[in-house]
Amino acid sequence: MADYTSDLQKLFLEMFLADAESFVRAQNIFRYDHYDMSLREPAKFVYDYAQEYKTLPDVEMVNAKTGSQLQSASDIDPKHFDWFLDEYERFARHKELESAILASADMLEKGDYGSVEEKIKKAVQIGLTKDLGLDYFDDPKARLQALKDNNGVLPTGWKNFDKKLFGGFNRGELNIFAGGSGAGKSLFLQNLAVNYAEQGMNCVYITLELSENLTAMRMDAMMTDTPARDIFKDLDTLDLKVRMKAKTTGKVRIKYIASGATAIDVRAYIKEFEIQHSIKCDVVLIDYLDLLMPMNKRVSPSDLFVKDKYVSEELRNLAVDLNSILITASQLNRASVEEIEFDHSHISGGLSKIQTADNVIGIFTSRAMRERGKYQIQFMKTRSSSGVGHKVDLEFNVDTLRILDLAEDEEYQSFKKQAPSIYSNLKRTSTVTEEPKEEHKASGDDIGKIKANVESSKIKDLIRNLNKK
Repeated sequence: MADYTSDLQKLFLEMFLADAESFVRAQNIFRYDHYDMSLREPAKFVYDYAQEYKTLPDVEMVNAKTGSQLQSASDIDPKHFDWFLDEYERFARHKELESAILASADMLEKGDYGSVEEKIKKAVQIGLTKDLGLDYFDDPKARLQALKDNNGVLPTGWKNFDKKLFGGFNRGELNIFAGGSGAGKSLFLQNLAVNYAEQGMNCVYITLELSENLTAMRMDAMMTDTPARDIFKDLDTLDLKVRMKAKTTGKVRIKYIASGATAIDVRAYIKEFEIQHSIKCDVVLIDYLDLLMPMNKRVSPSDLFVKDKYVSEELRNLAVDLNSILITASQLNRASVEEIEFDHSHISGGLSKIQTADNVIGIFTSRAMRERGKYQIQFMKTRSSSGVGHKVDLEFNVDTLRILDLAEDEEYQSFKKQAPSIYSNLKRTSTVTEEPKEEHKASGDDIGKIKANVESSKIKDLIRNLNKK
């Protein structure tokens, strides 16, 4: 543990007064209350003087004003100032962390764990601004290649869906599926878990509503292509299928957390999962956002706008910290029940979630669509693509609970291939010709006869062929 004595702190002030450039570089982390009581007054004078007059006072001015005994450090070799800035950065972080720990005692007694975490996190992140950002004109090819390699776009497994998002979901993003009660929010999240696992990704599925076993049983049907009603008929075969799948997929861990949990609980579980299995969590699915509470317990649960704002911000920060894709769901309000197109006003809790999320996708279905095994998703917000307002139809297998890209459906592909020929045949249903004049004269008919040759037999043959199929 570093011992920042009064003599060392006094040296810090003297070196700041000797080099204005060092003070400017460290100004964002300079706090006069970091210093011992004997040096706090001169430190405050230096700070206030710099703020008001945009320059530093002389050593003599500080001593005369505060009664301190600072000395000039103008004869110090400029090479030592690099050491000075590194040491001062550690000093500022040490003092800020010390202050955060002392202030956390009262917060812990009140159960305000979220504020404690935030305070400690800010203290640890104290540092000088050394990263000057991206030089736009420097090596554009390498810049774009790094973006391509590191951005971490992971396709969802639904090709038409991915096209609207320019490839899929990105790491560090918060993605929300919004749907009414019974619309299939959990089914979408479970299907995405299966899709990503089949791509070799490691997934954590946090459920705050359904039990772990029920969630796993649904995934059994999806993974093994077994009708849900037949799951218990042959457990040995199902067991074998699931075990065989495990050899070619990523890990999937399902965890039930009681409603009212916070992002801290989710983070703690994921970290434990990563440590125990020595792997990285690629995808986090939370079923669902509305059942989480913000880390700051002082927020009223009845104030949905503020509650959801904090929760969505904390989840997005979690996605960035983990460098994972975070997918969750949210409830649509009662105004959406009779609507066929969703907008921001239909999200329960208001705009707070939409403003924070990177992608918001509405789930639409009706009784007729469910009978045909169809879902429609509507892009309500996309931050990294131009998909807003677009709709994509998906196929839903009511037996296996599997949601598939409509383009992958065999019946759809067969119909798509037949459609052009059907249309071209229907266009040529009849021909109209005029009899030659010679025939008119031969028949003695002065008025030209029109001969209509309706090819009804072709239509009958076409309909007969379609019925056979």
